[in-house]
Amino acid sequence: MASAFRWYQLKLAQRPLLTSSITTSVLFATGDVMAQQGVERVGVKKHDWSRTGRMAFYGGAIFGPLATTWFGFLQRRVVFPGRPNAEIFARVGLDQAILAPGNLFLFLNTMALLEGTSASDKLNSTYWPALSRNWMVWPVVQFINFKYVPLELRVLVANIVSLGWNCYLSYLNSSGKNDDDEPPFA
Repeated sequence: MASAFRWYQLKLAQRPLLTSSITTSVLFATGDVMAQQGVERVGVKKHDWSRTGRMAFYGGAIFGPLATTWFGFLQRRVVFPGRPNAEIFARVGLDQAILAPGNLFLFLNTMALLEGTSASDKLNSTYWPALSRNWMVWPVVQFINFKYVPLELRVLVANIVSLGWNCYLSYLNSSGKNDDDEPPFA
């Protein structure tokens, strides 16, 4: 296990964007499989592999590069010398004020486009419920991530926590339900 982690760290050092994108793709797909099999219990025969593919595509082509670039930007540009806690709170604040709403908007629009459905219907039914739930989970996760995790591992940590979050997003995206229709695990 230790040698696999060292190999992964080597790949992150050599090709950070590619490595993070591949990891994100795999973990987004895994979150969707968890949603379909563990939450919705559709079974293998009725598993929607195109939905899993859409999640993998979004994770690898959009979110992986976006998160890698964003975390690097925050690390380089949001710096308060001698005030590490202010720095962390500023990074979390920017992450939740800019990346969280922007990424959710992009995710829902991308899914609608790939599914051939109405982006405005999807946004109207799911954006605010998902964003408000995001703000219940991610500020704490990102505080810990920014404070204790080295930059090169932040996307990985976010991706691991995202297994549950992506499971929720996949369920929400596929159901098109509003906040009154609670998923079984909320």
